[in-house]
Amino acid sequence: MTINPFFKNKGPFKIEKLLKLSGIDNNENFIKSKISDIKDLSTATKDNITFFHSKKYETLATTTNASFCITTHNLSEILPKNCKTIIVPNVLIATAKITKTFYPDAVTDDFDDSLKDINKTSYKKKIKHGKNILIGKNVKIGKNCLIGHNTILESNVVIGDNCSIGSNVILRNTIVKNNVNILDGCIVGKKGFGFFPDTNENFRYPHIGIVIINENSEIGCGSTIDRGSLSNTIIGKNTYLDNQIHIAHNVKIGDNCIIAGQVGFAGSSTIGNQVMIGGQAGVSGHLKIGNNVQIGGGSGVIKDIPGNSKVMGYPAKNLKNFIRENKWYTKLQL
Repeated sequence: MTINPFFKNKGPFKIEKLLKLSGIDNNENFIKSKISDIKDLSTATKDNITFFHSKKYETLATTTNASFCITTHNLSEILPKNCKTIIVPNVLIATAKITKTFYPDAVTDDFDDSLKDINKTSYKKKIKHGKNILIGKNVKIGKNCLIGHNTILESNVVIGDNCSIGSNVILRNTIVKNNVNILDGCIVGKKGFGFFPDTNENFRYPHIGIVIINENSEIGCGSTIDRGSLSNTIIGKNTYLDNQIHIAHNVKIGDNCIIAGQVGFAGSSTIGNQVMIGGQAGVSGHLKIGNNVQIGGGSGVIKDIPGNSKVMGYPAKNLKNFIRENKWYTKLQL
């Protein structure tokens, strides 16, 4: 699936023009190459530009197929020889500026002036719905769906068959597969909390990804799921989220996961399959949680957790060690 099916790409650009339009200084005399898109290290192909800002992504950097990469002097030697480097002082700000040049419409979520009352659309009699439902352009709703009161399906929403969308829900830039329940008060597919301090202003990062909620999943009341920046935010099959959960941009949650209330996921973390997380736990950004992991309530996860682990505490540590150090917590049950 295309990472950004709902945002218009203004490219291709010649590399010199792309850098100039993005306000990036460059002294290299590149051949007049055309760049068609910006993608992350793993999905970039020939004629794409990517970025490499941390050694954490060294493995991906060594195998990227991108023609150009925004990076630093220290990291440039890690990249393949056929990937030309654009050296900048701040990789993330430069990447944000180039993404904005390709996708200017993805910077903010302006008021959707395409919204219509559902009674003025073809879905008036096709689905069972409550009162005050608004629907934007490029919205598709499957068979046997229910939509609650005061819900807004903004532009670029696809809903599969047999889905239930609660009251006071807002969806945008989201694909919902079959047999999904989204309960009251959820907001899904809005831009994430992505910006970088830049001299006298905060430079906002365009979010060109979407949210994908896979089959047989449930999203609890009052939860928010941000769309991806350069990749998609994904909820796996048969995964259940409790109330008031926040999922930031680019997070990938696997299949058959159970996540209790008020858990927060920072951006770009990957959660495996069959993961269970207790209430009010927090997962820091850019981490990998393996399959069959159990995380106790109130824990703070600040490093990768291998599969089949049980952890608890802040920082989260092996459950047996946590109990040994906190003997008063003898009745702990995950």
